[in-house]
Amino acid sequence: MRLSLRTAVLTVALLGGAASVATAQGAPAATVDSLRRTVAALSARLDSVEANLCPAAPLPSPAKRQPTGNAAVDSLAATVAVLAARVNATVAARCAPAAAPAPVPAAADTSDPLAAIRAAADSAAAAAGAPATPDTAAGPTVFVSRQRNQSSMNPEISATGDVQFAAQTGQEGLDLQLVEVEVSLQAALDPYSATKIYLTWGAEEIGVEEAYIYWTGLPGKVRADLGKFRMAVGQLNRWHPHALPETNYPLVYQAFLGEDGLSGVGAGLYTLLPVSIAEGTSEVFLQGAAIESEPLNNAAYQPALLGRLANFWQLSRSTYMELGFTGLGAEDSDNDLTSNLLGADVRFTIRPPDAGNRKDITWRTEGYRLQRVGPDPTTTRYGMYSDLSWKLSQRWILGARYDFVEAPFGPEDDTWRATAVATWWQSEFVYLRLQAYRNHLESTGSLDNLTLQVVWAMGPHKHENY
Repeated sequence: MRLSLRTAVLTVALLGGAASVATAQGAPAATVDSLRRTVAALSARLDSVEANLCPAAPLPSPAKRQPTGNAAVDSLAATVAVLAARVNATVAARCAPAAAPAPVPAAADTSDPLAAIRAAADSAAAAAGAPATPDTAAGPTVFVSRQRNQSSMNPEISATGDVQFAAQTGQEGLDLQLVEVEVSLQAALDPYSATKIYLTWGAEEIGVEEAYIYWTGLPGKVRADLGKFRMAVGQLNRWHPHALPETNYPLVYQAFLGEDGLSGVGAGLYTLLPVSIAEGTSEVFLQGAAIESEPLNNAAYQPALLGRLANFWQLSRSTYMELGFTGLGAEDSDNDLTSNLLGADVRFTIRPPDAGNRKDITWRTEGYRLQRVGPDPTTTRYGMYSDLSWKLSQRWILGARYDFVEAPFGPEDDTWRATAVATWWQSEFVYLRLQAYRNHLESTGSLDNLTLQVVWAMGPHKHENY
């Protein structure tokens, strides 16, 4: 390095002398002055390096000059440019900082498989040029809640309102009713259980429609319910009135179970069968509850037992089928009454895959047999309904239903009803429904009814069905 510096110093001195000679031979004064300034800067830079000082910035390279016509001056300019580049390279090599030694990766802990995986990942990341990351395994994992208030402890709250305007033959004027206001409270209590509570205010009743706790993930993939709940009779009894495809329950439900269907206080088990029936999926309900039902136990609030088997089949990409069977036994021990209800139900749904939830056709039919055995003569009565629902678009649904049912007890008196319905969904929170039906009771004759129903809801659980 010292030899190179001395050579550069000698060259600078010779260049200074050559510049003086060029001036004496009549070369352009501006070009000669520029060359002298460059030579002076080179000399100063070499002095700085000799004194073990590193210049703050590199020497600017001389600008490319046009030939002057003077051979000596042009040759001198080219030599100065080459020398400036050499001096800059020499200074850069001498003043470059020493490279930091590469970090030595820590030896992997082969006694811990997780540590070995982390070490392999760190090595791969280092080879790819990724920055090192801190070891996340150091110390226990700490979960930090970001909640700033107690809202996370509140249940999910929903509310639904149902208003109906009805005109009927033999009745003067419109019958306007606030049929129901329902408030729903739902929450996960802990990792093992959750609860649902439905409070209802109606035209003739204020009370608790459902209130139960349920556990999921029990042995055998069983779910257990405890409290007051709607019983698993057929396909629609578990649905709340505002979620039905028509404004009211089928006549066979009203005649054999009760005007608002059947609910009770007790316990229930639900599970999927571990075996497939004809390549389908099957679920089983077992429920025991104290019920109040005039057709089943004279509203005696006594125990009833229910079992239900429901089977589902995916027939194609757009079609599926459900077939169910229900058996229920109840009693009124005070009056020596025993009753049993047997039912079968079927449903077909066609829903094109490319239509999402905007279009579908659903047909369902249910049939029941009710037998009452007691001091009075034994009676066996039958009832059924068939329902068709056609969803034309995301907003419009057309439907029709036919009902037939015999009187549950007493003299035989048959009833049939034909219903047509059109539902328009204003949004997922509000729908309006126009329903017309003709009802014929064998003992009294026919009547016609036209009803406008308006249902609105708010909260996360708006129109829950099953």
